[in-house]
Amino acid sequence: MLILPAIDMRGGKCVRLRQGDYKQETVYGEDPVAMARIWVKQGAKALHLVDLDGAKEGKPAHGDFVRRIVSATGLPCQLGGGIRTEDDIQAALSWGVRRIVLGTRALQDPSWVRQMATSYPKTIVLGLDAHDGKVATHGWLQVSESSALDMAREFANWPLAAIVFTDISKDGMMAGPNVEALKEMAEKVPLPIIASGGVTTLDDVRRLLECNLAGCIIGRSLYEGRLQLRNVLSLIPAPAGVGME
Repeated sequence: MLILPAIDMRGGKCVRLRQGDYKQETVYGEDPVAMARIWVKQGAKALHLVDLDGAKEGKPAHGDFVRRIVSATGLPCQLGGGIRTEDDIQAALSWGVRRIVLGTRALQDPSWVRQMATSYPKTIVLGLDAHDGKVATHGWLQVSESSALDMAREFANWPLAAIVFTDISKDGMMAGPNVEALKEMAEKVPLPIIASGGVTTLDDVRRLLECNLAGCIIGRSLYEGRLQLRNVLSLIPAPAGVGME
């Protein structure tokens, strides 16, 4: 299981939101690049980057920071937030990221995502953000009537790199992940599943390891010291993770 520290960017700073609420923001660092270097020193093998301004505005807003993080760390990175066109995908790839996370556009136009997955095989990640099992879009500001599991199944036979599943009710709350939903998705969807949201303790990580997941994104608990990255990585059998080649 690949452990990915999350670096969420808003206004050029490293922040975290509670349950995706832009009004409940905590700033953890003035420089996302410096934060990325901290995770490298603690043993990170990959990073999960989120452009929160991009997600809200519908277009990438932190390209320069993304480019600098990739250059400074040398780690494979995946990026989500505001990527809605093929030009956006090409731009992000030119910044050096390995994977592109698509969320809102995926729900609006699945056929386009299939085309992008075919054009960029094993590069596109489906970002499924759910509230009460329903998919949320536009930076979590809108909730649809589509089931997250049904949508994951719809995309399952396409050449996607993975699915990142986030339970918004758990995200940033440090109350544990939605293990049951993650286990069900891993069992019923033939794509690598990456957990996101709520991971707070080493026991949470151990429970996720039992779900046969491809990866786990960790945010607030790392920033607030509830978890130490080195301790998390010590739980992962070598070789750690699935890689992001």
